[in-house]
Amino acid sequence: MKIVILDTHLLLWTALCPERLSNDARNILYNEQISLVFSVASIWEIAIKRGLGRNDFTVDARLLRRGLLDNGYRELVITSEHAVAIDTLPQIHKDPFDRILVAQAIVEGITLLTADPVVARYQGPVRLV
Repeated sequence: MKIVILDTHLLLWTALCPERLSNDARNILYNEQISLVFSVASIWEIAIKRGLGRNDFTVDARLLRRGLLDNGYRELVITSEHAVAIDTLPQIHKDPFDRILVAQAIVEGITLLTADPVVARYQGPVRLV
């Protein structure tokens, strides 16, 4: 079974506005042969940005996390191995949340799905959907 990790925006779109997902993303998300994973980094990012009052981060991180787990997603914690892998990444993107997601995908050998063309420029298991 193939495992994929979703970036933060794909998680939000999946939960709140699935009409924003591309057909490619929908095909992957609804494929029973694919195991879906979300990162603690995404929940952390949502909690921080909601706390800052960002209009695009209005979902309660607790409810989103619970909903993801209830729908079969697995949670990927951040390890020190993920953290130190960041120093091998080129400076393509400055966002620390996106950088840890890329590092997690590389270390874990899983594909990161992203809607961000800048994140998709990283070499390795990153796929633009």
